[in-house]
Amino acid sequence: MQVAELTDVRKFHMTETPIAEPGPGEIQVRVESVGICGSDVHSYAEGGIGDSSNLYPMVLGHEPSGTVVKTGTGVTGWSAGDRAFLEPALYCYHCESCLTGHHNVCANIRFLSNPGHPGFFRQYANLPERNLIGIPKSLSFDHATLIEPLAIGIHTLSFTDLKLGDTAAVMGAGPIGLLAIACLKLAGAGRIWAVEPMAHRRELALHMGATVVIDPGAVDPAKQILADTGQRGVDVAVDCAAKRHTTNWAIHAVRNAGRVVLSGIHSEVLVPLETSPMRRKEVALFNVRRSNHESEAALQMITAHPALFAPLVTHTRPMESIAEAFSIAEHYADGVGKLIVKP
Repeated sequence: MQVAELTDVRKFHMTETPIAEPGPGEIQVRVESVGICGSDVHSYAEGGIGDSSNLYPMVLGHEPSGTVVKTGTGVTGWSAGDRAFLEPALYCYHCESCLTGHHNVCANIRFLSNPGHPGFFRQYANLPERNLIGIPKSLSFDHATLIEPLAIGIHTLSFTDLKLGDTAAVMGAGPIGLLAIACLKLAGAGRIWAVEPMAHRRELALHMGATVVIDPGAVDPAKQILADTGQRGVDVAVDCAAKRHTTNWAIHAVRNAGRVVLSGIHSEVLVPLETSPMRRKEVALFNVRRSNHESEAALQMITAHPALFAPLVTHTRPMESIAEAFSIAEHYADGVGKLIVKP
């Protein structure tokens, strides 16, 4: 099978590897579509993300959908040709975190696309049966790749303590930010501010449910949000951009005793936080680690609101053009929203 290996910063190499037979309890899938995530772009352009450095060669890609090819012994309920979303996280199911329902922070997690654990920019993969979720024929493989990041949006929502009519601000309107806006809107948020420097993404933010969009190159976002709310601030602020300044914007924009949720991943190990306003307002700060069994809910949300999510997928490229695809994603070029690679 053909595999796209990242061999150095901004360098892909197409290689051929044999296709292994699925083991007991495993299903072999042909990978049809894979979304490019912001964390993939960090790994591609910066050699890692946060305190996790690349280990070359490595295979990125963790937003996949595919078709069942064959099943291993002991697998029931799946047949060749079935369509599925492919969950990229492999849990141990016996550590303290798993046993208490916090699978996303499993002590022995293997996340496919992290160093040492090949992701889905390849043509075939063998996965445990529990890592597949069937998708209807009405849902394209391309739009099924949104299940993984939308599940993160749903998990993010669980930290907001959102009540009907609450106000919210989202820093960054990349795919994760846009999906967070959709989750907030569908959960009953009132006024939603979206802070985003790219004009085409501000337009997408309005489509997804934002009430107000702010260009941070034109005004100070936190000051604008405070002015719009009579200096009260919003009930919750979600940082999906994870830049040095965006987390502090969220801290300043939120009300007293409000909540700030960090949904994006900072590419730096150390990030300066303005602790004085955070302490003075007794702001609660929450961190998001992917999702925790919210993929089924994400699938239901996408199938219930197809017109809402359809515009997010703006570009597709064959895997042979993966270098071009990543360059587009890195530079936010050509009005890109979510870019899909087709193995």
